[in-house]
Amino acid sequence: MVRPPGPAVARNPREREPPMPRVLVSDTLSEQGLAILKRSPGLEVDYRPGLSEPDLAAAIPGAAALLIRSGSKVTARVIDAATSLKVIGRAGIGVDNVDVPAATRRGIVVMNTPTGNAVTTAEHAIALLFALARHVAQAASSMRAGKWEKKKFEGVEISGKTLGVIGLGNIGRIVADRAKGLHMNVLGFDPVLSVERAAELGITLVSLDTLWEKADAITVHTPLTKHTRGLVNDEVVAKLKKGVLLVNAARGGIYDEAALLRGLESGTIGGVALDVFPEEPPKPSPLYVHERCILTPHLGASTREAQDRVALEIAEQIVDFLATGATRNAVNAPSVSGEMASKLLPYTDLAERLGSFLAQVEHLSPASIEVECVGEPGDLNLSAISAAAVTGYLSKMDIEDQVNRVSAPGVARDRGIAIVEKRSKLPEGKHTSVVVLRVIDKDGTMRDVEGTLSGDESSRLVRWGAYDIDARLGGTTLVVTHLDRPGVIGYVGTTLGKASVNVARVNVGLAGNGTVVSVWNLDQEVPHDVLSAMRRSDHISAAVTLTV
Repeated sequence: MVRPPGPAVARNPREREPPMPRVLVSDTLSEQGLAILKRSPGLEVDYRPGLSEPDLAAAIPGAAALLIRSGSKVTARVIDAATSLKVIGRAGIGVDNVDVPAATRRGIVVMNTPTGNAVTTAEHAIALLFALARHVAQAASSMRAGKWEKKKFEGVEISGKTLGVIGLGNIGRIVADRAKGLHMNVLGFDPVLSVERAAELGITLVSLDTLWEKADAITVHTPLTKHTRGLVNDEVVAKLKKGVLLVNAARGGIYDEAALLRGLESGTIGGVALDVFPEEPPKPSPLYVHERCILTPHLGASTREAQDRVALEIAEQIVDFLATGATRNAVNAPSVSGEMASKLLPYTDLAERLGSFLAQVEHLSPASIEVECVGEPGDLNLSAISAAAVTGYLSKMDIEDQVNRVSAPGVARDRGIAIVEKRSKLPEGKHTSVVVLRVIDKDGTMRDVEGTLSGDESSRLVRWGAYDIDARLGGTTLVVTHLDRPGVIGYVGTTLGKASVNVARVNVGLAGNGTVVSVWNLDQEVPHDVLSAMRRSDHISAAVTLTV
């Protein structure tokens, strides 16, 4: 029997209202950004800039959102202390000061503002180039010392000179555009950008060797990876045009600083301008006091306009997320509804791992990336799965842009890479639900991988090209291609054991042509000398370590 509704019951004034979501702001933020948070109904703004890591860990319990810039260190300790945290917003592009894996494990979305600082950083790179060409900093210092050294500071024009831009993402392309306005010739290197797209931008795409040989000035706009660390070293300096000017407003460590000093002393390098350093603040160095070296204290993003822009963007993103669950510029989550996310997440995780795996085992210049979903993933959000696969692939390439599941498709298209999405209800192999990733190189070469989910929804690699395999995708992995001969597996295992590298599991795949691939899931990295020793074996054709 259904009872009729009773009379309305008045709330006891002593009953406590549910607490408003608290937004903790632990770095300085512009008034415009704070105003957006403060005028949003139902939010409590806790503005405490300058918190140390211990203080941040003490303040984070109960906060629903954390808004930061570069000063706060959001470590695993801070994340573990959080009790109600749903989102971390970074007013800027880099999330190096956030333990993203720890946040992901806790289900905390991490957002950034990937384009807000682009113009400011590009302008600073151009400013440094001008300062080098005309000895601005040195001449100003000389004048302050009461000297008049006009002849000593004779400079060079940049009009008509050739600028080499390494990394043609948002910032690199703005630098190239400004340089063309200054009547410079622009050469570019980017491992992903297509020749056609570069031509549309007015940039001549060349190899690094050509860039080293032809450029009168060089500026880098890439992330710091194992491929870009020490990109300009002694070997490269020997190839550079005499008197070349070098600018770095990207990441410290891309230039080998010892090699820069030797290049300045030999006269090969005409000047160096650094806004970023391997350690910040930097320790004293002979390079930093060299008369042809200009330093600025990481000012690339430090303009009023940029700080206002990123503050507005991240404040709006935080408010939208807390109000509706909308995710924009998330670095660790797809843009999907909450209802779909639980079904979709294992497949987006699988797709991203497949992309990461393929990018590290096959070195391609992609013309197109094709993602096919078969069975259950084909009934879900195909675009989210595709974006995850592209994210995994591009994240392992040396490009300047911050790649995430929101931005990856746009980053790919901007570089002339076509994205093809397919779905199929009818599986052809033994697995009923699979994700297939195919990458077609600019020369027409195609490479592909296929994966599925195990019973616990962990990611599995079931095919790589001609190799049929069943291997776990995750963590530190060693991939060895070798002849199908007795003792090779034992040799690899023994070599790892002697190096105190623990093997969690190993899986072997056959291609039917006398070659084998073995995938080793490891508990730690393989030392470089151990990897080199493996590669010297007559039976081993390739040995690659990767993280997926």
